[in-house]
Amino acid sequence: MTSPPTHAHSGGDEGSLTPFVLLLCVALAALLGLVAEGGLVLSARESAMSEVEQAARAGAAVLTPATVRSGGISTGGARAVAVAEFLMALDGHPGTATDIDGVLTATITPFRIRTPLLALAGEGSISVTATASARAAAG
Repeated sequence: MTSPPTHAHSGGDEGSLTPFVLLLCVALAALLGLVAEGGLVLSARESAMSEVEQAARAGAAVLTPATVRSGGISTGGARAVAVAEFLMALDGHPGTATDIDGVLTATITPFRIRTPLLALAGEGSISVTATASARAAAG
């Protein structure tokens, strides 16, 4: 009877790929987490910008009974600032508005987006804010 052939192993090769694969998996998971957190931050910035633009537009073109009767629009003033600030607060991101020469500028108060993965590197949250200006145009 013949015995099966034996294979010689060069000692120490078994399992050498495992640490590399493990490190690669951890790196890919971290990268996916960073991409997800980056997406959340970008989404928050886009949402804040959209909210502040709408507030600035609404505040810049405040209608008053007198301007409706005359067919025009009212620009500026305390009412315009109040409308813009109310809309920002209504959207969940309060802020401030100013009116300088009929240009209404609205700014959302900075708020923080939590970043749990970046917290491992010392950055637990990222600040988000937005500013937009608008001028009313008749027509």
